[in-house]
Amino acid sequence: MRINIRQSTTVLSVSIATALVILAVVVLSLNMTTAQAVEGEGRLVTIHDRDVEKVVLTEAETIADALAESGIVVDNHDIVEPSLDEKLVAREYSVNIYRARPVTVVDGPIRSKIITAHQTAEQIVQNADIKLYKEDIPVFERSRDFIGDGAGLAVTIDRAVLVNVDLYGSMTELRTQGETVAELLEEKSIELGENGRTSVSLSAPIVDGMDLRVWREGKQTVTVDEKVAFDVREIQDGDRVVGYEEIRTEGVPGLRQVTYEIVIENGVEKARKEIASITTKAPVQQVVVVGVKPVAIPYTGGGTKTQWLAASNIPEESWGYADFMVQKESSWNPDALNPSSGACGLAQALPCTKIPGQWNDPVNALNWMNNYVNGRYGGWSEAHSFWLRNSWY
Repeated sequence: MRINIRQSTTVLSVSIATALVILAVVVLSLNMTTAQAVEGEGRLVTIHDRDVEKVVLTEAETIADALAESGIVVDNHDIVEPSLDEKLVAREYSVNIYRARPVTVVDGPIRSKIITAHQTAEQIVQNADIKLYKEDIPVFERSRDFIGDGAGLAVTIDRAVLVNVDLYGSMTELRTQGETVAELLEEKSIELGENGRTSVSLSAPIVDGMDLRVWREGKQTVTVDEKVAFDVREIQDGDRVVGYEEIRTEGVPGLRQVTYEIVIENGVEKARKEIASITTKAPVQQVVVVGVKPVAIPYTGGGTKTQWLAASNIPEESWGYADFMVQKESSWNPDALNPSSGACGLAQALPCTKIPGQWNDPVNALNWMNNYVNGRYGGWSEAHSFWLRNSWY
């Protein structure tokens, strides 16, 4: 069999020459494009879309316009960096398009299916509106339930274990990936020291929701946050009846940081003394409006004015003066209540609380009136004379 070596060589030479020409054209075109961009005839935008790179020369004003000119369509779930509304002001840009795809987020027994363009496991979990603690570890893996998930990509959250810790007198919640108490302490940089103790063995396995106490033996100081009670100020409202109460300003407890010197023996606190404190948040005073207008409870005790006078501490020789003044003040009505001033009872005391006990008890009212008349005027005759001149006493 004869082989025409000269002919084969000629064909190969032509192929190589053609390839070199094409390469030269591409390089020349790229150089011309770059040169045009530099000379102000447009902006050079390099677009990275999955594994495809595309270079375009454009006079578009925004990233969105440049992509549209290039025939590149993005979905609402896709992420474009820089953003689509980015103004094109520089000469060159590099644009990355991250395409959305279905991902299943596995959080224990809960499986959440989302469409996302985020790239990291942490971003995907956040995109699924799932709370992630800093100790939790989200990892990528291939879904084992292709039919149920409808996608091969999954993010599984390796949840940290919650431990309730009494740390030197302060309660706190710690989350850990550690498997033993010793690993938890090491992870959280908690050093026991010579006098340090734990309520369970350092080799005890970590169980979700477990309680752990850490303390030091002997004398020591601890600093804790404590609530500060708020004051209550009452505003008396004479237009509101007794028993009415309205919170006008809600009280808010304050906070103070307190340092105590404590003594611990065998894990039991034996002594505590406050050595310093500072208010970190002032309390807000609560303002309450209270009614002071007496409630008219009808008098049901019965009796006549003569019986009431006889039961009171008013001397019999002064009954005439008392009869006149009470008649003028209340017409001998035990339940009399002045709607304007708020004065009440047989004696029209103001305020009603001046009368000990039930203000509309006629004997109570007469006893108070007798003490008032003697204390202010020196007797019933003098009080009667004052009333005649002034129509009040």
